[in-house]
Amino acid sequence: MTAEVSTRTIRLVLVDDHAILRQGLRSVLQREQDLVVVGEAASEAEAEAVVRATTPDVVLLDLKLSAGSDYEGLSLCTTLSAAHPDTGLLVLTTFLDEDLVVRAVHAGARGYVVKDVDTTELVRAIRAISVGDSAFDSRSAAAVVRSMSGRTQMRQPLTERELEVLRLLATGLSNARIGEQLFISATTAKFHVSNIMRKLEVSRRAEAVYTASKRGLI
Repeated sequence: MTAEVSTRTIRLVLVDDHAILRQGLRSVLQREQDLVVVGEAASEAEAEAVVRATTPDVVLLDLKLSAGSDYEGLSLCTTLSAAHPDTGLLVLTTFLDEDLVVRAVHAGARGYVVKDVDTTELVRAIRAISVGDSAFDSRSAAAVVRSMSGRTQMRQPLTERELEVLRLLATGLSNARIGEQLFISATTAKFHVSNIMRKLEVSRRAEAVYTASKRGLI
């Protein structure tokens, strides 16, 4: 059992073209009292049908869903994020590629972790995604930082407080947890996050993190 257990049940759908990997993942995740796998899919079409039927909180999906395409999961991310905006999409894949991470975020993914991630970190990512936060393992975040060497000037620079909030946002903390860390209210933290997204000209918390990385802010 990992440390931070949610008080509610998080409903999951697993999307991977290898049944044995889905079975192993199901076995590991359902050891957690707050996680329940409500569906599985091996293809993009199956995933759309299962998500529509089960309305999960989080979908864990691989990017490679068939022998013919390495990145079919990106198309699935776009489809699911448009049809089910309240469902959190977490990419769980063998690909550690900076361009793919960015493309996944723009396709609607709230998180990106590599399959050999520690179980505790994976569970923490699922819980963060389930409440609307973002979650990226350290290697995925570092890959994007390395890839985004372009630096652009912001119309409105971030304040020192906003930079503090941004650094905590990049670790996947909720507004409430950011507030606790900085000794401010959750409402004030939310205000700073909104200002950060406005200044960075993005609409998602995950996009804010990666746009900030691109600009060398974190």
